[in-house]
Formats: sequence, C-alpha cells, structure tokens
Amino acid sequence: MKDLQLKSQRFRAEREWDWRRLDGLLQRVEQRSAASLSDEELLAIPVLYRSALSSLSVARATSLDHNLIDYLESLSTRAYFFVYGARSRLRERLASFFMETWPASVKSLWRETLVSLAISVVATIVGYVLVMQDPGWFNAFVGQGLSAGRDPTATTKFLHDTLYDTAAAKQPLALLASEIFTNNAGVAIWAFALGFAFCIPTIFLLIQNGLMLGAFLALYISRGLGFELGGWLLIHGATELFAIVLGGAAGLRVGWNVIFPGDRTRLDAAATAGRSAAGVLAGVVIMLLFAGLLEGFARQLINTDWIRYAIAGATLTIWLAYFYLPRPKRSGA
Repeated sequence: MKDLQLKSQRFRAEREWDWRRLDGLLQRVEQRSAASLSDEELLAIPVLYRSALSSLSVARATSLDHNLIDYLESLSTRAYFFVYGARSRLRERLASFFMETWPASVKSLWRETLVSLAISVVATIVGYVLVMQDPGWFNAFVGQGLSAGRDPTATTKFLHDTLYDTAAAKQPLALLASEIFTNNAGVAIWAFALGFAFCIPTIFLLIQNGLMLGAFLALYISRGLGFELGGWLLIHGATELFAIVLGGAAGLRVGWNVIFPGDRTRLDAAATAGRSAAGVLAGVVIMLLFAGLLEGFARQLINTDWIRYAIAGATLTIWLAYFYLPRPKRSGA
C-alpha cells in the first residue's frame, strides 16, 4: 500500500504541472472565451490534452488512487469538448451527448448507483413494514397533498378506482399523478444539488422517498391491490425511479469527493466531481420529461394491467441496455 502511495505521488509530481496548466487554460475559456488565449496557448491545449489522456491511461492501468483518476477524467472531458466541440455542429454535439457522454457518465457512477439503489430499497422496505404493522405511520411518511385521500381511511373501492381512468377518479388520478411526478423530480434534482453537504441531504431525500413509496405499497397491498398498484406505478416509475437513483448517485459522487478530497481542496474536489456528474443530471432531466409523458398519456389511456407491466419492463430494459451494454469507442476521443 505504501509503495502504491509513493508511486502515485511520484507520478503526480512528474506530470502535475501540465495538468494544472491545461486546467488553468480551460478555466479561462470557460469563464471568458477562447479569445482570451494567445495563439501559443491555443496551440498548447491539444498537446496538453493528449498528455492528460496519456496520464489517464497510465493511472487506470496502474490502479492509482480513485480521486486522481476522477480528476483526469474530468480534465480530459473538458479538454475534449474544447478541442473537438468547437468544430462540431449542434446536431453532432447532441449526438455525441446521447451516444457517448451521457451513458459513459452513468456507467462511471456504477458504485454510487448501487449505493443509491440500496438506500432506496431499504427505505422502501422499512416504510412498507412499518405501515403494515401500524397504519398510523402512513401519514408520517406521506403528506396530504400526495395522498389526496388515498390513506388508511379510504375504502377499497375508492383506492381501486384511483388506479384506473374511471369517470369518478379521473380528476383525482390526474392530481395525484402530478403531485407524485413533481415530488420525484424534486428529489432527483435536489439529491444531486445538495450532495456537496457530505452526502447527508442526498441520503435523507432517498430515504424519505423510499419511505413514502413503501407506505403506498403497504396501503394498497393490505387491500389486495398490490398487483394493480404495481402496473399503475411502474408504467412511468421504471423511468422516474431510475432517474431518482441516478440523481442520488450523482449527489453521492460529489459528497464523497468532498469527504475524501485527496490532495485537492474540498472546493476543487466538489467542482471536479460536479463537472463529471453533470452529464448524469442533464440526462436525469430528460428521463423525467419522458416519464412525464408516460404519466400524462400512457398511464391515463391504458387501463390493462399486463400492458402497463409490459411497457414498464420494456422501458427499464431499454434504459439498462442503453447505459450499461458495451459500445464501440469513438476514434480520436
């Protein structure tokens, strides 16, 4: 372990000047414009970019410390967009984001994603168990705005009608769908935005959302409506809940770097992690918009349980394949 630390320190000492020079030039471009650089500095960026890529390759191959690899990944990504992005049209940049940047950013957060998922699942189980044992816990986990009358005092028929587009339940159903979507969108975005506070707000939001989900599951399952609720929820929730997990993962990445900044200041560590996770958050917003379309149209128009489950399974499979299946690397990147 000591030899590895010495190796990492020696590696950093030999190449850090080039990294800091590239970082400084990119910061000037980001804060002002490329016009603020001299001709010599503009020509230096591609050379420094290739050097940073070489350093990243060595760092990965020799298993140097995780913080250094994160820093070099972020630095290389920023330099790549400067070197190649200015020559790309908007259509090409969008294609690059969807084909490379977004899935690569999500894949790089696989550890944090597993932790975020584990927190959400455990909180959901706890909420379910508590409400099943004592329905009084329901109101502690679900606010009146979100419950909209769907609480332990509601009749089974009323709860059943809220899951389908019946004339009696159409307006309350739309209201509940809107409330849940707004809540989940806020959780996903704030879980990332507040991650810098040592992961604590992120974990709290994931737990809070999991407890609420568990409470709803307990309520409907206790009335024999668990299968029906699953279809109603998952037709959009497969995307929406996945977005929450990814938002939480991005927040955990930022918070973890703040807790363990390595040789950097906590502010620099948070900024570097935030830039590397920003692609995930941009994608999360897209996922939430897609979930909103499913929530506003598909779930209202489709009242057959097996079709709801089929759509949920298909969307989840597509997301998993999109993010985690291997894809050919783009030459020159």
